Amino acid sequence: MTQTRSPLRIEAADLRLVRLPLVTPFTIATGTMTEKIFPLLTLKADGIEGYAEGVMDPLPDYLDETVSGAMELLRSLLLPQVIGQSFAHPQELARKLAPWRANHMAKATVEMAFWDLWAKSLNLPLQTVLGGSGDAVDVGVSLGIGPIATTLERIASHLDQGYQRIKLKVKPGHDLALLRAARAEFPEAHLTVDANTCYSLADTALLQQMDAFNLDYIEQPLAWDDIHDHATLQSRLRTPICLDECIRTVDHARKALQSDAARVINIKVGRSGGYTNALRIHDLCESFSVPVWCGGMLESGIGRAHNIHLSTLPNFTKPGDVSSASRYFTRDIIAEKLETSGGRMPVPQGAGIGVTLDLDYLATATLSQESLHA
Repeated sequence: MTQTRSPLRIEAADLRLVRLPLVTPFTIATGTMTEKIFPLLTLKADGIEGYAEGVMDPLPDYLDETVSGAMELLRSLLLPQVIGQSFAHPQELARKLAPWRANHMAKATVEMAFWDLWAKSLNLPLQTVLGGSGDAVDVGVSLGIGPIATTLERIASHLDQGYQRIKLKVKPGHDLALLRAARAEFPEAHLTVDANTCYSLADTALLQQMDAFNLDYIEQPLAWDDIHDHATLQSRLRTPICLDECIRTVDHARKALQSDAARVINIKVGRSGGYTNALRIHDLCESFSVPVWCGGMLESGIGRAHNIHLSTLPNFTKPGDVSSASRYFTRDIIAEKLETSGGRMPVPQGAGIGVTLDLDYLATATLSQESLHA
């Protein structure tokens, strides 16, 4: 939906480094997380605040960006480029940042905060200005690596809670036995697996055995930057491949779709450089009749609210990773509760992303804070 208003001048920004301990450790093929550390950005204009968080990790084990590198880039380059400047539409701000190579997550942090700010200036929900609709979205759940017996108990618990898709993290040595047990116990469940890049084409025979388990898709089985090998693997599998780490730009999505390297795509707005690119990837996938869903990065309520609004777009036809915040944090940094009901996550109401900061608790979770002004 196209909306217009007079240009919005960014007057100031607050940049925080925030730490939230996880309720339980979250283990995937590349390691175990016990806490979430992330940049939290507030942009200010006309008495309004827009919020976003960075989704990069402390170490480059998901993609090549890091928290420390992003914090320095934000404070020394990206924020000085936009503070004091006026933008009539978030896409104008995105064009301002586009000449800098890569660093998609850092750029997304700025662009997403401005989308929130801009939607609030129009007194509209973010989903409205993005072109989404509906008051709730379908929700799946992602279960980290653990003992098979424990994982089966967790699957049962989450199916009882109404979650519409169960994603199991796998790695070499923790894959086929888990799938045999899960499918035997839950023959009708919508199951997917996420390999987080831990296999290679040498594992084709093993991955072909996954065809027997009626999976919705296999997510990112091969290297984080190799679309070509995924196309080769997809030609040898019946199960659809879903790409995550590989899709960092619109061109990556185009090449994956044209080569049949992905029959499902996980759109993470932070990984894609912001909404401007995420919307283009969404529309491109729709033109190829390829479904998309919204992946999560263990975000706080700020990032989770952004993901929920994005998930209201029409081609998000598969359940996303926007499960209840209480699964991850004993207390969130927002005042509102983002909790699922019957496998659906309500869209936060109000202008912008529809959530507000719990400033008292945020103060206890903040490792550092700095303000930048025009």
